[in-house]
Amino acid sequence: MRRLGVPAAVLAAVLLLAGCGGSGANDGGMPTPAGGSDGSTGRTGTPTPGASVSKPTAAPTKTAAPPKTQVIVDPGKFADNPAVQGLKRMYPTYFRALVARDDKIVRNSFPGFFYADTAIGINEARRNGWVMRPPGSIVVVGTEQQPYGVVRLKTCRSQTTQYWNPKTRRWVKVTPKGSPEVYDMVETGLGWMMYRLVTPIPKPFSCASVRYPA
Repeated sequence: MRRLGVPAAVLAAVLLLAGCGGSGANDGGMPTPAGGSDGSTGRTGTPTPGASVSKPTAAPTKTAAPPKTQVIVDPGKFADNPAVQGLKRMYPTYFRALVARDDKIVRNSFPGFFYADTAIGINEARRNGWVMRPPGSIVVVGTEQQPYGVVRLKTCRSQTTQYWNPKTRRWVKVTPKGSPEVYDMVETGLGWMMYRLVTPIPKPFSCASVRYPA
């Protein structure tokens, strides 16, 4: 009887371990992989042959609209004149200052004399509630050579500042047919620039017959 005691105890221990080892699919080994009972069946994430695979669709891109032109500079018959080319390059910056009623734009972009000539008018427009409503245009109607390399440009601007009439509830143009303006241009290291706004105009001229592009 003592000889059979040891094998019986061993057999009981083996049966106890077999009962705690899990089902036959796992056999008490490593945990079953997610999605299947083993490495050969129940795989996930792999498309079957012939099945259609949906491709992610890219969101449609929106093309930004080009900025609207605030002012058009018409060189008239003087497109080849370097001073007129300088006006065409720099006048949009000045017009932007008129629309924004911000004299700092002029101060940071033009010679000091031009800032002194125009800052008062810009500040006065802001105080009085006058506005410059784009689009606008300016047409070169003549050029004159001045001493010290200065080129004087005679221009007609399609509009000046406007004011709000509370009776008619409409904006009123001070000069509906445009107004004459004269600019002295000088050549600098940055190209031709507006140097002075000539006021009063030495030889007044009319803009009544000028056709404006805007």
